[in-house]
Amino acid sequence: MIVALAALLGLLVGSFLNVVIWRVPRGESVVSPPSACPRCGERVRSRDNIPVLSWLLLRGRCRDCQAPIAARYPLVEAATAVLFALTAWYVGASWALPAALYLVAVSIALALIDIDVKRLPNAIVLPSYPVAVALIVLATWAPGGSGDGGAVVRALLGCAVMFGVYFALCLAYPRGMGFGDVKLAGLLGLYLGWVGWPALIVGWFAAFLLGGVFSIGLLAMRRAGRKTGIPFGPWMLAGAAVGVVAGAAVADWYLALLSTSAA
Repeated sequence: MIVALAALLGLLVGSFLNVVIWRVPRGESVVSPPSACPRCGERVRSRDNIPVLSWLLLRGRCRDCQAPIAARYPLVEAATAVLFALTAWYVGASWALPAALYLVAVSIALALIDIDVKRLPNAIVLPSYPVAVALIVLATWAPGGSGDGGAVVRALLGCAVMFGVYFALCLAYPRGMGFGDVKLAGLLGLYLGWVGWPALIVGWFAAFLLGGVFSIGLLAMRRAGRKTGIPFGPWMLAGAAVGVVAGAAVADWYLALLSTSAA
């Protein structure tokens, strides 16, 4: 039941994320005016604003002017629903679930915005700090929460460590890393530190590994050059996901490998 409810919530959140992804980089309000066709200016009717279904019924076109509607909109909605469902299945019905779902929603928005405009907007990243802290505290001290105060301290330390490491990298190589990445690193450090130190270490390393493999692939296919700017935010977010899901297992495997080599 919790997985199904999370999937339904994901559809609704995905619809809102489409608005965020389009408007926030342009400095527009995500609340008003209501969504409208960019070609004819007609407002989207309520019956045409049902996630995924409306796009299918309209065959991907505006009801009024028949202008094509990008397939990206239903894909974002469907992907959010799937990721919300997987998160609910992985985390379970606990106070940790709201914190995890919030991270998923923010990750989708930031990844696509970074791909589109190569920026990680402060309007999303900075407010996410207090929201994340509040949700982590809720997961810890709400009735039925984990009660692990050390996890909250670890989250704050993880935030400081990740922010500090990325800030140093930004100073050392400003052409390769923007300050938006630094601010995102602090947010991800909150979550990774909350999960555990193995998650933080693996999440940090996985971001550079995944981003490096992708960049090498583009170079090999001659789709990019050495000076081509490649958004790093999506790989930071993907690396954080690896750290959360597999950080402990990867750390155990690595330590076992070291023990075997030493023996």
